[in-house]
Amino acid sequence: MLWVSLPDQRPRRELYWMSRMPHTDVTALAAQEPVGDITWVPSSYRRPVKRFIEAGALAWVNGLEEQPPASYDWVTTLELCSLVTGQASRWRRGSRVRQAVVTWENLSHQPLYRIPPYKQALDSARDADLFLCMIDAARNHMIDNGFPDHRIRVVKPGVDTRVFTPAAEPTDDPVVVFCSPLAPNKGIDRVLDAMRLVRKRVPEAELVVAGNGPLRGLVERAAADPGTGVRLAGQLDAHGVADLLANAAVFCTAPRPTWKWTEQFGLAYIEAQACGIPVVTTRCGTNDEAVQPPNVLVEDDPEALAAALVTQLTDRDLRLRIGAANRERMIAEHDLATQCARMGEAFADIEAQDRP
Repeated sequence: MLWVSLPDQRPRRELYWMSRMPHTDVTALAAQEPVGDITWVPSSYRRPVKRFIEAGALAWVNGLEEQPPASYDWVTTLELCSLVTGQASRWRRGSRVRQAVVTWENLSHQPLYRIPPYKQALDSARDADLFLCMIDAARNHMIDNGFPDHRIRVVKPGVDTRVFTPAAEPTDDPVVVFCSPLAPNKGIDRVLDAMRLVRKRVPEAELVVAGNGPLRGLVERAAADPGTGVRLAGQLDAHGVADLLANAAVFCTAPRPTWKWTEQFGLAYIEAQACGIPVVTTRCGTNDEAVQPPNVLVEDDPEALAAALVTQLTDRDLRLRIGAANRERMIAEHDLATQCARMGEAFADIEAQDRP
């Protein structure tokens, strides 16, 4: 399989998951070295404008035309409107290479779809063999935009339940963890506001923030005041995040939509649940696919967030019941090895349809 990355893509988890599919060799054209057993072809991009990022990037990967189609069975990209998806469609045309497009998209009327050259990328993707949807809402999105259901497969994200695992002894301390990009759309500002209200009811409550982004300065200023109970943990690797979550009482974020984005799923939610702790967050987009009862979704309001957090922080038995249910569901529905195998089955199913 050949994976063609977007210019701003960090070493993506989707790519790592595919490298874990049984009997699959993956080569990645990417600017950054990916994680996992993957052949890396360091790549640069033609990018006339750097204002937009990831799927919205006005960019094409260099070197794709140098890859021999005869060496690959599949070429895979992320999102329908990304220009590298259109580029991959042209590259594989006339060859035996099948195309897969991975999508999390949940905005049926995504504004980029109407803007050249993103519209052309979308139209070129219509000939792809497999549309691998990471959420149920993406299937609905595909059908709403006229894509054939028989080429769509839904495989939910996986989490390494061996790394993200509960602590041997759950904490009694009222520690809330925010682990997400420190950006307005993820709501760290709203969580900070909520925690000020929480500490009026639970004075010993603490907020540990892991991540980086444009609102880091806001968190640093809060952490500099010992009266806030805020601590900035910075950017952590997977094991650091897992340790932080396992020793917390509650996980909390507060996403809110932008003009071209709503929360699609939220991998941090399933990492927290795999660690056996409850989730409190705002209702945004389709994050209810990840955050299911008895976890708590509230409106985008600091007081609503604070009330839900106080309930969790002051009722240990409730936290333990929710945490245990979360852990059980993650093993049943999101275990990494199982989900990687299901991804492989989605590709194999499409291949089987073409056999005489």
